[in-house]
Amino acid sequence: MKRLLGIVLLGLAASASAQDRPVPYWNSLKSGEAMMRSGPARTYPGLWLYKRRGLPVRVLKRFENWRLIEDSEGARGWILRTMLSESRTAMVKGSEARPVHANPDEGSRVKYLAEPGVVGRISDCDGTWCHFEMGKRAGAIRIADLWGVAPGEEVDD
Repeated sequence: MKRLLGIVLLGLAASASAQDRPVPYWNSLKSGEAMMRSGPARTYPGLWLYKRRGLPVRVLKRFENWRLIEDSEGARGWILRTMLSESRTAMVKGSEARPVHANPDEGSRVKYLAEPGVVGRISDCDGTWCHFEMGKRAGAIRIADLWGVAPGEEVDD
């Protein structure tokens, strides 16, 4: 019983500390459907219904169980925190396909091209490059080609 209580308390402490981090920070959509609202309550009108699990969002503000988010197109609104995941994802930005390299080096072999709007999991970002996974494909992509990670940001996942 004491062990179970310790595990529960440890879990609560971890989730509380995640909620205490300074804004802005990055999250992704946990659910396949998430409603963005004009204010921090279900009584506010819906602005946008997201239907894309894993979509990166930037959290700008916290209010109780609600988060003011911004998406890749600059739309801002409120979403329940339970609809968000700490799993880091990013979206390929721009108007042309971006190269995904074998290694985090401009001179390394280009494994494939990622089209704008493609979403993938990011990890091992060194401030210039990130490891980018899209399904069974993976490689290194420049942070400058992504929305969902700040320029110069390091991610250790």
